[in-house]
Amino acid sequence: MTQRVDLATVMDRLAVDDVITGYAVAVDDGDWAAYRALFAPDGRADYRSAGGIEGPAGAVAEWLAGTMTLFPVRQHLIVNRRVLLERVDGSPGDRAEVRADFVNPMRLEAAGPGDDGGEGAGSTAPNFVAAGRYTFVLARTPDGWRIGRVTVHEKWRHLPA
Repeated sequence: MTQRVDLATVMDRLAVDDVITGYAVAVDDGDWAAYRALFAPDGRADYRSAGGIEGPAGAVAEWLAGTMTLFPVRQHLIVNRRVLLERVDGSPGDRAEVRADFVNPMRLEAAGPGDDGGEGAGSTAPNFVAAGRYTFVLARTPDGWRIGRVTVHEKWRHLPA
C-alpha cells in the first residue's frame, strides 16, 4: 500500500506543479481562456498587494486582459515552489497549498516614438520588474487539480528612473 500512496503523491505533486506552470504561461501569453480554465468554478484571485483587484477568476481575468496590454513583453518566473499536499488517514487528500516565489520582468509599452526605455532602439528588454510570493490553494476536481484561490504577495518592484 505504501508504494501506491507514494506514487499517488508523486502524481499529485506533478499535476499541481503543472497547474502552477500553466498559470505563469497563461498570464505571460495573455491566454485568458486558459487562465480561467485553471480555476475551480468558484475560484478567486487576489492581486491587491500589487495594486490590483480581488475577485472571481473570470472578473480578474478581464481586469488582467486590460492591464497587461501595458506590458507587451512579460515573463513570469515562478520558483522555490513548496507544495503541501493534504493527507487524510495517511492517503492523499483533495487539497493542496503551494507557496512559490516569483520574479516578473516586464516591458512597459513605449510612451511614444523614440522612447526605448534607455535600452537602445527597438529594445524589448524589461524595464519593470516585480517580485514576491504567491500562495495558491488548489482542490482536486473531476477535471483535475484546479486553483481555488491565488494570492499575490508582492514584496518589491523596480521601475525605471
